[in-house]
Amino acid sequence: MAPLIEPRAGDAEDDFSSTKKRSLLAIAGSLLGEINLPKLALAWVILALVPGVLLGLAPLVATAWFASVADRLFALAGIGSLLLLALIAVAGWYGFRPLLRLVERSFWSLNSLAVQPVYALCREGLRHLAERFLTVGASEDKRAALRAATAIGAGLLASAGAATVVGLVWPATRWSGEFADLVHPLRLLVPALANTVAVMAAYLALASLAWGLADGLMDQPRDLGGFDEAPEQARRWRVVHLSDIHIVGERYGFRIESGRAGPRGNERLGQVLDRLDEIHAAEPLDLLLITGDMTDAGRSAEWAEFLDLMVRHPALAERCLILPGNHDLNIVDRANPARLELPTSPGKRLRQMRTLSAMAAIQGERVQVLDRERAGLAGTLAAALEPHREAIGVFADAGTLRLSAGLSTVWADVFPMVLPPAEEDGLGVILLNSNAETHFSFTNALGLVAEEDLQAMLAVLRRFPKARWIIGLHHHPVEYPQPAKAFSERIGTALINGSRFVRQLKPMAHRLVAMHGHRHVDWIGRCGPLKIVSAPSPVMEATDDMPTGFYIHTLAAAADGGLALLAPERIEIAPRPPAALSS
Repeated sequence: MAPLIEPRAGDAEDDFSSTKKRSLLAIAGSLLGEINLPKLALAWVILALVPGVLLGLAPLVATAWFASVADRLFALAGIGSLLLLALIAVAGWYGFRPLLRLVERSFWSLNSLAVQPVYALCREGLRHLAERFLTVGASEDKRAALRAATAIGAGLLASAGAATVVGLVWPATRWSGEFADLVHPLRLLVPALANTVAVMAAYLALASLAWGLADGLMDQPRDLGGFDEAPEQARRWRVVHLSDIHIVGERYGFRIESGRAGPRGNERLGQVLDRLDEIHAAEPLDLLLITGDMTDAGRSAEWAEFLDLMVRHPALAERCLILPGNHDLNIVDRANPARLELPTSPGKRLRQMRTLSAMAAIQGERVQVLDRERAGLAGTLAAALEPHREAIGVFADAGTLRLSAGLSTVWADVFPMVLPPAEEDGLGVILLNSNAETHFSFTNALGLVAEEDLQAMLAVLRRFPKARWIIGLHHHPVEYPQPAKAFSERIGTALINGSRFVRQLKPMAHRLVAMHGHRHVDWIGRCGPLKIVSAPSPVMEATDDMPTGFYIHTLAAAADGGLALLAPERIEIAPRPPAALSS
């Protein structure tokens, strides 16, 4: 007898976090009912309250300390006072330097998690509303002008709101301290918090205006319009671009985001790789680039499935490069999206080490990492990780906070990864980590390229002035110039600092192509001279009985020393017959 509920087809629980099956508001309501409120409060204290108090305390403590030092200096005269001043300056530097570093880190943490998204929310909200008034056949110039206008409007709106907040909290602020305050620090709590709100709001007011002008005056994203051409004798590279393959660890498992609106299990990905093996045998491929979200939740079973698939396709594995996506790193619990992870939890580090382990297995002997000055290449990823092999293994087995802290720099130090060009004018690949820090599955999609990584990438590009490059990252640098069906598709997903990313690459954009995933959108375009290629997901936007596809891109050496993007080849993956769906 057939079961009352077909377990292979899934049920409502598989759609709990699916943005394809449920609205953003419905998901938020479900999460509010499930979230652990004491843990949320503790996380708020660690992530916001403590950094905020430190930021607000900085001017009060500094002025109190300097006032105390000044009183003692005025009581002294002659060479002794100068010597004392020098000693106090040295002691103050080494004593306050750790505090200043902590304040700096806290400021940028608050900046990336609370300030920049406010501007992004205003910008994308205005664009989403404005696009509703555009006609279906609106010209590309009109859409570009609308994007520019809404960016400037969002900057003005966020700036005005932040300036209002500054005016409201200003009466409670206090910017100078006394020695007595150091004896009774609790009296500084309220003014310290008021200072923090004022500083962050003032920064938001200025930065939002700057971002709005920067986004409004930059080259707006446009459809590519036409592909390049290259002479027959020009050097060519065939690059398979996959992204968001979202491997699950269960035979009949569904993806978190698509739920029953997507395929189950990993058979569709197996079809993709089988097809690529056939293509490679007929006409060799140079590179298989997977731009993030190899797994659906960063679980060990999912990485095991991924590595097993690569073992079954050795020719593809030899050409494969992968980089981390938000689902590989930032999904706290696929079975409970409301679960919040404390910043002190080793869970995030464990997901990082799983990802790093897979990257080392796939490309460890081929890609290189940067030296300590992040100005040159220092050796392979495998060699860089070898001193940490035992520590990573022990941490993976025990998962303790102490062992996690010992690996705090390993993850950050390996990015960007670089596949150097074989010749000085050949094709290289730079792999970036574009995932912002987050401890909550509901905010897992935030994107940010760290400034240190951005500068390191530019240093590599300058080191190889004749080479052509693929810049691989997970998040899209800018929102696409096409309407979004739902607001949930566009907010909080593009790079927070995408405008700066694009501007920094502009002087050398003629020899670059940026390739990314994340949105599962099939789009090829440009932002000024920078070509941007977005990969559709071969597994996320269709059920098993629907076709999907991906692209093989041909890149060529242009006569002017640039990188030509030729017309791509789209590969269709046929749907599975209905009889196979229940097998």
